[in-house]
Amino acid sequence: MKKRILVTGGAGFLGSHLCEKLLESGHDVICVDNLFTGRKENIAHLLNNPYFEFMRHDITFPLFVEVDQIYNLACPASPTHYQFDPVQTTKTSVHGAINMLGLAKRTKARILQASTSEVYGDPEIHPQPETYWGKVNPVGVRSCYDEGKRCAETLFSDYHRQHNVDIRIARIFNTYGPRMDPGDGRVVSNFIVQALQNKKITIYGDGSQTRSFCYVDDLIEGLIRLMNSDGYKGPINLGNCGEFTMRELAEKVVFLTESSSELAFLPLPLDDPRQRRPDITKARRELSWEPSINLNKGLKYTVEYFMKFFTNIDVESYSEKRKAG
Repeated sequence: MKKRILVTGGAGFLGSHLCEKLLESGHDVICVDNLFTGRKENIAHLLNNPYFEFMRHDITFPLFVEVDQIYNLACPASPTHYQFDPVQTTKTSVHGAINMLGLAKRTKARILQASTSEVYGDPEIHPQPETYWGKVNPVGVRSCYDEGKRCAETLFSDYHRQHNVDIRIARIFNTYGPRMDPGDGRVVSNFIVQALQNKKITIYGDGSQTRSFCYVDDLIEGLIRLMNSDGYKGPINLGNCGEFTMRELAEKVVFLTESSSELAFLPLPLDDPRQRRPDITKARRELSWEPSINLNKGLKYTVEYFMKFFTNIDVESYSEKRKAG
């Protein structure tokens, strides 16, 4: 059945892929983004589609539209971006959630919150199941994002309990792929851009900290399955169970790009988790979902994208322009 679907943060990395997939499935899509971290280039190929509508809007202010489903993806997701204006980051997570939940309540729409593995903080349990409450610093430099997302989960749960709003909560682990912002400071885009320019690849810490990396197509499929699942509301982990050290990731990128880059080790940022890997038992059971694209294949696709679009850019200048709006 054709639905009218709102995607907040729809011009971002994940949002643009989600909009594309929903259009391919025959839905009407309203893409909302204030373009703080989203880019028009990500959705340019969708603008002529009669079933796609773009609205430049900040969800910390109310929005009045008629929709059947809401995917709430709006929020800066990389440390570089969410620490640039931490107060606004918290407002986006908290005020934005309140506004979108209010819209869902009024229109009786089902609403999905794009939460994050950062709600687990620097975990004491490995891998992380949804039952783990996390170890998060509430006053650190990452708190605007970590605690903002935790509060959003609270708001979603309370709107469901108090107002019977039909909610879904996805905890997204590290995701990568085409349309990543080359200047956003995330590890995959950082490594690829540095390798393509034959610059030193900067690894924070000794490179032994681990992450799990999910290719964007797999993640989008998981979000859609969760949204359309009957009864199961989450929270549910969506991510790839493959676990790699930062050194291993850097070495894979150097190999794929045939780069002459050397590895450079810098001090570990404050509150940076030592390890991160999802337990996706619930996703397998409730959604019949698990990733199908391994890191080698996903990195190959991502490197090809960056080689095509970003080999010749001045990344530092680009990043400064993005911050300036």
